[in-house]
Amino acid sequence: MTDRIVLAYSGGLDTSVAIGWIADATGAEVIAVAVDVGQGGEDLEVIRQRALDCGAVEAYVADARDEFANEYCMPALKANALYHDKYPLVSALSRPVIVKHIAAAAKQFGADTMAHGCTGKGNDQVRFEVGITSIAPDLKCIAPVRDLALTRDKAIDYAEKHNLPIATTKKNPFSIDQNVWGRAVETGFLEDIWNAPTKDVYDYTDDPAFPPVPDEVLITFEKGIPVAIDGEKVTPLQAIEIMNQRAGAHGIGRIDIVEDRLVGIKSREIYEAPGAIALIEAHKELENVTLEREQARYKRRITDEWTELVYDGMWSSPLKDSLEAFIEDTQRYVSGEIRMQLHGGKAIVDGRKSDTGLYDFNLATYDEGDTFDQSAARGFIEIYGLAAKQAAARQARLGY
Repeated sequence: MTDRIVLAYSGGLDTSVAIGWIADATGAEVIAVAVDVGQGGEDLEVIRQRALDCGAVEAYVADARDEFANEYCMPALKANALYHDKYPLVSALSRPVIVKHIAAAAKQFGADTMAHGCTGKGNDQVRFEVGITSIAPDLKCIAPVRDLALTRDKAIDYAEKHNLPIATTKKNPFSIDQNVWGRAVETGFLEDIWNAPTKDVYDYTDDPAFPPVPDEVLITFEKGIPVAIDGEKVTPLQAIEIMNQRAGAHGIGRIDIVEDRLVGIKSREIYEAPGAIALIEAHKELENVTLEREQARYKRRITDEWTELVYDGMWSSPLKDSLEAFIEDTQRYVSGEIRMQLHGGKAIVDGRKSDTGLYDFNLATYDEGDTFDQSAARGFIEIYGLAAKQAAARQARLGY
């Protein structure tokens, strides 16, 4: 029986060429696996047919948009996950769901190897291969670009020579990855970190320097999940899509950072994540109302660890699962409404309402109705500062 390889297939030039390239290099049959995580563009049926026309013996396609939003984006939202305090894990979140479907396709079609289109310099090779070994440890992994010397110039030449049904061009300067949670752009002139991004870098967001009139939006959460926008019920996917459109119109979610890759190099990345950034900002503010002080402090530490594990491709790690159990517990009371103003690149919260919150007007007010016993403060301060007072006295006594 001929060996079979499942290929993570995007429908673009590199993975289309990889079908034949892998077959020529290994003698194996290739099954293309295309997963829709809200990246837009072409219909899945068109992508499926292209894979077959490029030489795949089978094409596995999956509409995973709701799955991605529910099972991957929402945990990131509950965690307020931002790598380097800026990047909402756009690509890192999509890899585990793609890996899940690669493993399913391998089982369905009897493949013993998976392939992906990553280079040897990026994070995604780790995310794909560690992901596969975590859920399908018997699958071997190959990477045509990294392992089989498939460069872009060779891909173009191969496509033209074999008349593959795919557009070929050497002019596109960028490497782009996108899904419903956001869009990542790198390479080309952006690799010189002194160069400012040009207008053609952006697609999900309009120029924040020329915004439309301010847009007021009301987001309703239940246990950390957005369930309504302006009073209209939404699914997680719909919430992200709506906020992508509304926040994107104001240029919200543009991110330009030099980040630390897992493989040890620094990389300049441009991200657009209007829906993700606006929703995280709303969620964080609702947590300010609903989480107890020490719980909120500790959650920030847990969030950093969770975010780094996901960025580093450890979606299936036991530690991530344990951290997620803590995060999930914190969301029991994260319910209520957040009012935001979207304008000029900013999502600003100016209203909060929660029946499960810890904000008490009568404790907070300085006006009539104040129920806070201010006389208790003197004794509290005395005890609170006692250790520091003792240490300062020792220092004064010993002279250092």
